[in-house]
Amino acid sequence: MEKLLLRGARLVDPSRAMDETGDLLICGGKIARLGGTVDCGDARVIEASGLVAAPGLVDLHVHLREPGFSEKEDVLSGCRAAAAGGVTSLLCMPNTRPALDRAETVRGVLEKAKQADARVYVAAAITKGLAGAEPTDLKELREAGAAAVSDDGRPVADSALMAGAMREAAKLGLFVTSHCEDLSLAGGGKLNEGEVSRALGVPGIPAAAEDCGTARELALAEAYHLPVHICHVSTKTSVGMIRDAKRRGAPVTCETAPHYFALTERELLRRDADYRMNPPLRAEEDCQAVAEGLRDGTIDVIATDHAPHTPREKADFLSAPSGAVGMETSLAAGITFLVLPGLLSLPELIRKMSAAPARLLGIPGGTLEPGASADVVLFDSAERWTVDPSKLHGKSRNAVMKGMELTGRVIMTILNGMIVYQKEL
Repeated sequence: MEKLLLRGARLVDPSRAMDETGDLLICGGKIARLGGTVDCGDARVIEASGLVAAPGLVDLHVHLREPGFSEKEDVLSGCRAAAAGGVTSLLCMPNTRPALDRAETVRGVLEKAKQADARVYVAAAITKGLAGAEPTDLKELREAGAAAVSDDGRPVADSALMAGAMREAAKLGLFVTSHCEDLSLAGGGKLNEGEVSRALGVPGIPAAAEDCGTARELALAEAYHLPVHICHVSTKTSVGMIRDAKRRGAPVTCETAPHYFALTERELLRRDADYRMNPPLRAEEDCQAVAEGLRDGTIDVIATDHAPHTPREKADFLSAPSGAVGMETSLAAGITFLVLPGLLSLPELIRKMSAAPARLLGIPGGTLEPGASADVVLFDSAERWTVDPSKLHGKSRNAVMKGMELTGRVIMTILNGMIVYQKEL
């Protein structure tokens, strides 16, 4: 394993309140020295003047699609996409076929991930087959290596079952993430219920579907003093409820995805299914509320909800499955829509994409502390580029940021001291 010396980078490490220019030395897969000028004659020198070196990103919401849907993505291809986006650790969701509801399926994903270009952590299912009826054996799943539990893709509609899962997960040290949606209100809608759905004559999903689900999770967390993490927050009311619950001391955290602070429902006027996801793109006021929630700390984490689908599946606007890919564009989207407008500083953005999610999941990462594993993203915070889906590194091309000019480009990703991605010159 070669020594690497990143020379003259802007070193941004929110875990240590560090933002300064200097060198970063990597030896034996670990951060060896950080800051100032480092002399190491036998190291491979990477000239990083004008670039930012930060802890590798940690994505708490990724669909790797394996097992069962490898035509869309698999563990190895998904992690190639992760590396190209500066993501060195990710949490994969359980809505596979079969679902990640048994010890052997969890172990299977983790075994394959040993050869991947990112660290993979597994969110196992809360209910068998994600059917919402029968609880899984959380102790068995934990022993198999699961780091979290979720029925993401669907909510756990039975409140008593969800409370029981939260209680058991807390005992086992499992992170609980929740897809908040009232399916009776969602009613099979295809996009946000509002101006655009009416203009297109397409059934809509009311914001209340998410808000009712969020309210239920907040009530459980507060009543039973049990932690829960709310996925992909997209509405102004959910942001407000989470803010109020946090003020009361409820043990709740949450995430949003770049498309919820960067895009609105008006993208759907193109009748392009790549802009359909669940929860759907919302109204401008929701978009602004999500950005404000990130600014004031209500929203803890930026994740991607990376959800690959094939071009054939996405061809028809109404019948296409929901979801978009986003790991390769998430950092640039954060810089473009949050840092450049002054909503977040660059260290604050990195915290929400690295240090904070690592802390919530309870995993190594999110730091450049000497002695820590050398998981590093090196990027140009000023480079402007246009997203070309044909040049993405995963299997699918349903990129929600396609054709957009973004600012901020990943130059290199280092995992455990090894270069797993380098931008083509």
